[in-house]
Amino acid sequence: MRYILAIDQGTTSSRAILFDKNIEVSTVSQKEFPQYFPYSGWVEHNPVDIYDTVISTCRDVIRKSKINPEDIVSIGITNQRETTIVWDRLTGEPVYNAIVWQDRRTAKECDAFKKQGYENLIREKTGLLLDPYFSGMKLRWILDNVEGAREKADNGQLLFGTVDSYLIWKLTGGMKHFTDATNAARTMLYNIKTGKWDEEICSLLNIPMTMLPQVKNCADDFGHTKKDIFGQELPICGVAGDQQSATIGQACFEPGMIKSTYGTGCFALLNIGSNMVLSNNKLLTTVAYKLNGEITYALEGSIFIAGAVVQWLRDGLGIIEKASQTQDLAIHADKEQQLYIVPAFTGMGAPYWDAKCRGAIFGLTRNSGPKEFSKAALQSVGFQTKDLLEAMYADLSTNSDLAEKQAILRVDGGMSASDWTIQFLSDILNAKVDRPKILETTALGAAWLAGMYKGFYPSKENFAKNWILEKRFEPSMDSVIREKLYDGWKDAVSRTLSKRV
Repeated sequence: MRYILAIDQGTTSSRAILFDKNIEVSTVSQKEFPQYFPYSGWVEHNPVDIYDTVISTCRDVIRKSKINPEDIVSIGITNQRETTIVWDRLTGEPVYNAIVWQDRRTAKECDAFKKQGYENLIREKTGLLLDPYFSGMKLRWILDNVEGAREKADNGQLLFGTVDSYLIWKLTGGMKHFTDATNAARTMLYNIKTGKWDEEICSLLNIPMTMLPQVKNCADDFGHTKKDIFGQELPICGVAGDQQSATIGQACFEPGMIKSTYGTGCFALLNIGSNMVLSNNKLLTTVAYKLNGEITYALEGSIFIAGAVVQWLRDGLGIIEKASQTQDLAIHADKEQQLYIVPAFTGMGAPYWDAKCRGAIFGLTRNSGPKEFSKAALQSVGFQTKDLLEAMYADLSTNSDLAEKQAILRVDGGMSASDWTIQFLSDILNAKVDRPKILETTALGAAWLAGMYKGFYPSKENFAKNWILEKRFEPSMDSVIREKLYDGWKDAVSRTLSKRV
């Protein structure tokens, strides 16, 4: 038996998953690591924690599977995107904690650049909005605020990378400084039209281009791991940011296909094909994947807080002991109460893009308790997804090639295992929602990339044919109730935003 090892480095944990020849999950290992919140709106990780948990979970699946390292054909990496790490080229030591994608510390700097009229430049070249979410502003902050960092960067001593780049550099013993097109596209430094780092934007943000990794295809030669890590040099042959990897894992290879992943955040990607189309509704245009030198684009809607709102019920409020309790609590919630939780803990993402607003709860009564909070938390995910899809369909309406391709939504991620949550999603969207047999689509995408490159897994077309439906959810909610619920959500959001809409 031979396997593909997928590294799924997420926001709250690292996982290693072995996939067998049939592209099915064989063994899983997962390990959480600490989150750091130095100030309101700041989120950090220790890069050493990230790397250590990756190595320990990889070694764990090899041990639990009782296989030899030489049984691993190749490694695929998928990762939390936008999270920014800067390290010393000579020592390998990070100069600062990893600044996480959720972090909002650069909101004022973004506002300043907007006032200077640079937002259209950024949008037209990168497909992104000028927002703290993206890596470029985080990198600029590190260079401007960490003692000695600017001087070392100017002297070529520092390297920048998203998590994939950092892992590749560490795994290869500092031999390879690579990233792939999907991760590069999330930095706000990469021109997705030309497929190159953009000199004008780097100059604007005062970022030395010597810091930046080489950009490769998603399925490519990313080097080999050092022998002393796993006892065998293993090739790294697949890399994609987590949401693009899930898009690949869901086999959304045709224009018009859409997937939504429910993890810490929620991210919906709509395949728009080989032509870059800018959104008129505050969505992002990004690289869905790059294979054999050809870029496929996507429209993306990013929700910062999805599963994290359930974590907040558990860790922040202490009203549940484990996430799985929320479904049963929601089922038994008081039907006469309608709470709205707007989980803007780190601002609001698409289609609002408000970095300054913070979370709020509306509709509280004296009888509101854990059941009602659980219901509102799960419903907030459905409401935010509807916001995204409304914006996507508005963009589709102006594109005749895609206007009639409002495909069934494919869902994945931890929260998609909850029947109650996905049924509400189907109801509030008034759309069919498909859940695949394999929910580990993020890791699956990375595994397929790595295996396909080595000829171990089938072509894109044959991989798509093997996508298996586990359950289809169909809407059953009365349209009057649906409209009333969504109107209430939009009112709650309007009261939460820093600038009323």
